[in-house]
Amino acid sequence: MSRIAAWLTEAVPRGRIAAFRTLIYLFVAADLVVFTPWVRHHASTPGDLYEPLRVGRLLHLPTPTPLLVHTIFWLLLAVALVAASGRAPRLLGWTVFALYFEWMVIAMSYGKVDHDRIGLLVALAALPTAGRARHGDATRSEAGGWALRVTQIAVVCTYFLAAWAKLRFGGLDWVTSSVLARAIVRRGTDLADLIAGVPYLLILAQFGIMAFELGSPVIFALNERWRNRAVAFFYSFHLVTFATITISFAPHLAALASFLALEKVRPVKWARRFLRRRPGHVEEHERPVV
Repeated sequence: MSRIAAWLTEAVPRGRIAAFRTLIYLFVAADLVVFTPWVRHHASTPGDLYEPLRVGRLLHLPTPTPLLVHTIFWLLLAVALVAASGRAPRLLGWTVFALYFEWMVIAMSYGKVDHDRIGLLVALAALPTAGRARHGDATRSEAGGWALRVTQIAVVCTYFLAAWAKLRFGGLDWVTSSVLARAIVRRGTDLADLIAGVPYLLILAQFGIMAFELGSPVIFALNERWRNRAVAFFYSFHLVTFATITISFAPHLAALASFLALEKVRPVKWARRFLRRRPGHVEEHERPVV
C-alpha cells in the first residue's frame, strides 16, 4: 500500500465513527429547524424564480413545489433522527445524503450559494461507507478512517479555496481592501464597531485571514497534540467571526469535528458517573436484600 493510500485509510476507532455519525445526523435535523428554516419558504416561491445549480440541471431535478419541499423536510427530519442512533447505517445514511443534497439544491438555487456546507455534504456521502459502529468500540476501522479523512480534506479545502477565490477575484489588493469594513457596516455587532475604531486593525485582520486560510493544510502535518490546538484555533476563529459579523458557519463547524477524538466524549457514561456520585445514590450491589 502506498503512503498516500495508507494516509487516506488510516484506521480510527469505530467509536469515533459512531460519535461523529450521531453528531452529523443530529446536526442535519437541527439545520432543518434552527439554522436554515428559511428553505421551507421556497415552497411558496414562484417556480420561474428557480434557477437550479449546475448539478441540479445535470440531474434534471424538479422545480420545487409545496408538496416536494414539505415532503423532503419531514422525511429528512425523521430519517436523520433515526440515523443518528446508528441503525441501518448504509440505507439510512444514503437516504439522508440524497435528501439533504436535494434540500441544498433547493436552498441555493435562488441566487445565494453558501460555501460552508461542502464539508458536511462530503461527510454525509462518506459516512454510509464506514459501515456499522458502536459508541465506545475501540476496534479500529480503515473504512471509518477514510470517511473521516475525506471529510477533513473537504474542511481544509473550504479554507484554502476561499483564499484562492479572494486572490483570484480580488488579487493581492484584497488584504488591503475594505472588505471587513463593508461587512461590519452591513451586519456588524457592537464588538465589531469597537474593533473597527482601532486604526489599521481591520487591515491586519485581513492579512491574518489570508495567512490562516492559505496555511490551513499544515494541520495534516501536525501531531495529535498540535492538531487539537489547531482545531481549537479554527473554532475560535469562527467564534470571533460570529461575534463580530454574525456569520456562523455552523455546517462547517460540525464537519470540523472530524479532526477530534470524539470517542472520548461519552455523555451517557458521564451522566451515569454523575448520578453515582450523588448523595443517597445506592449501587445495585449495595441494596439490602429483603
